[in-house]
Amino acid sequence: MKQNDSNNAMQGRFVSKITRNTLALIMAGGRGSRLKHLTAWRAKPAVPFGGKFRIIDFPLSNCINSGIRKVGILTQYKAHSLIGHIQNGWSFLRAEFGEFVELMPAQQRITENWYVGTADSVYQNLDIIRSHNAEYILILAGDHIYKMDYGTMIAAHVESKADMTIGCIEVPMDQAKAFGVMSVNEDWRITDFAEKPDNPDPMPGSTTTALASMGIYVFNTKFLCEQLIRDADTPGSDHDFGKNIIPNAIKKYRVFGYAFRDVQTGGNGYWRDVGTVDSFWTSNIELAGITPELNLYDNEWPIWTYQEQLPPAKFIFDDEGRRGMAVDSLVSGGCIISGAEVKKSVLFSMVRINSFSHIEESVILPNVEIGRNCTIKKAIIDKGCIIPEGTVIGEDAEKDAERFYVSESGVVLVTPEMLDQEYRHVR
Repeated sequence: MKQNDSNNAMQGRFVSKITRNTLALIMAGGRGSRLKHLTAWRAKPAVPFGGKFRIIDFPLSNCINSGIRKVGILTQYKAHSLIGHIQNGWSFLRAEFGEFVELMPAQQRITENWYVGTADSVYQNLDIIRSHNAEYILILAGDHIYKMDYGTMIAAHVESKADMTIGCIEVPMDQAKAFGVMSVNEDWRITDFAEKPDNPDPMPGSTTTALASMGIYVFNTKFLCEQLIRDADTPGSDHDFGKNIIPNAIKKYRVFGYAFRDVQTGGNGYWRDVGTVDSFWTSNIELAGITPELNLYDNEWPIWTYQEQLPPAKFIFDDEGRRGMAVDSLVSGGCIISGAEVKKSVLFSMVRINSFSHIEESVILPNVEIGRNCTIKKAIIDKGCIIPEGTVIGEDAEKDAERFYVSESGVVLVTPEMLDQEYRHVR
């Protein structure tokens, strides 16, 4: 089975033309409840990731690196942190050149309801969408970690004369039931689509993998508007892309799949849904490995973010038993490792770890202070926590569960509220 390869068929100038005529919409209004207390005060796309970024920085950086400079961000729940990050880090585009990252909060523009589904969130902003006169609409989820050139996907959409194109990735059958799963023919035209099926169909030629939707859609603008209006007028609809828009479109129109591939290997591209505490911890810890799948040091595809002005990380004391050191770890600016030992961990900015403490396989979010003689293993410490001297986390699951949240795989999540502390740094 071969997929249309637009890399050769489409010249760079044409790809740049269609990306200039594309409006990207990033859906960033979900509750993110599976991340538990990490989304108590912030929307999921605003959750810190990878030592210095926010989750939303990844789809935004993909847009900029792909040549898409017209971006709308649809917000709803607990958006203060997200809005602040966008204002601080993504205000460098020039409106006089037709470039922008525009916040589109839920504001009851068309109905008296807040967003009630993914399709409804776009429908309620149709007047804004039309005002931008884009030929294509690229719809993205704001809560996935990956690097992808959207230009080649939009080029494939144009070449196949599709009404809609869905980005997809191969996933093991036992994981497929958590996604929208599609079936395709030899031309990659989608013949069937099921949202989170109990018994997903395998992809052609395989018994072990299925084609899962990445939550990335390309639409011809006119077609999208027609489908959203039809859906809004349909009684009983959930107003959801996966449940309503896609299944209906497959029956009547040209809907194609686009396989997300690694440019170098040709295999599955790196894509992570960090929607649970376990997946969030795992995806962060993977970055501290020798050669992680997600390369943050790629100068050709940089991840952009709000760059705080911070001093370099500092490691102090070199005494036996009191040596400031970090091994197989990411350590961000402003951190001070003072006579403490850090292994296989990710430290965000402005983390202070005091003497005789041991940190292992942990994700420490910004502005955390860890007292002396602490032992922390396999944990996520939320922003602004002050860990008292002598605290032990990650060695006794029963004791941890009395105070903190412990995930299915034993990751301990600690927030200021669990420590009876106020949130000092809500953002």
